[in-house]
Amino acid sequence: MRTNQANRRKYPLTAIVSRAILWSFLLTVALFTIFPVVMAVLGAFKTNSELTLGATILPNSWEFGNFATAWREANFARFTWNSIFISMVTTVATLVVTSMAAYAVDRRDFPGKKLYTGLQAATLFVSIGAVVLRPQFDLMVKLNLHQSLWGVIIILISGHAMIYFILIGFFKGIPRDLDEAAMIDGCNFFYIYVRIILPLLAPALGVAALFTFRHAWNEYILPLVFTMNQPHLQTLTVGLAGLRYGISAAVENHLMMAGACLSIIPMLIVYFVANKAFMQVNAGSVKG
Repeated sequence: MRTNQANRRKYPLTAIVSRAILWSFLLTVALFTIFPVVMAVLGAFKTNSELTLGATILPNSWEFGNFATAWREANFARFTWNSIFISMVTTVATLVVTSMAAYAVDRRDFPGKKLYTGLQAATLFVSIGAVVLRPQFDLMVKLNLHQSLWGVIIILISGHAMIYFILIGFFKGIPRDLDEAAMIDGCNFFYIYVRIILPLLAPALGVAALFTFRHAWNEYILPLVFTMNQPHLQTLTVGLAGLRYGISAAVENHLMMAGACLSIIPMLIVYFVANKAFMQVNAGSVKG
């Protein structure tokens, strides 16, 4: 009896301590994640001298004109269009390529299937970063795409290993009985993919689209390399870097902060649009 009572008393205390540790960890992670964003937003409303000194957290006077200045000096209208064009085309093309590849690999047996999957895994886990920039650029020169945004788009589409594995995981959750029933009714392989599989894959495509759009939107090195001699083709990330130094070569961090806040808005819109897909994926996993 005494042992049981001791265990009953000890268990709630252990549960409380473990829950307190868990919440402390989660709050710490959330703080380190949100704090830089909050400081960037507040810094966008400060003057350059106030931001450089860093004496206060809140602005002494809210400088809303920083956003208009950043928009004008960074040519945001043009650069935003370039970023949207690259991100949208990359997202749509990547979803088409990866969904077709994942469907074929999951539903068909063909020579070199394991080799293809191994190559995809290698591009996912082995990253050599800027080392491949030169051969990529040389390849685009031979294709005469080094002076357009299509060279950047093609390279971004080629790095789709993570999206491929995300989608193939969802394909494995779709019963093959649907394919067999459709084939009995006379449907071909492509018709099944378009009319039956893709609608069932909509939540996964939403999640994959968000990841792809975010990666293309935040890409900096590739647009920088391909647009060095084409300033009108620069993306928003490249244009933001130009805000750091003004005409007098003085550091203008307040304009860079304001531009960064403006560049976050499209990404937030895409997240809220794709949020429904996240909810469907989570609901499906809990239900299953």
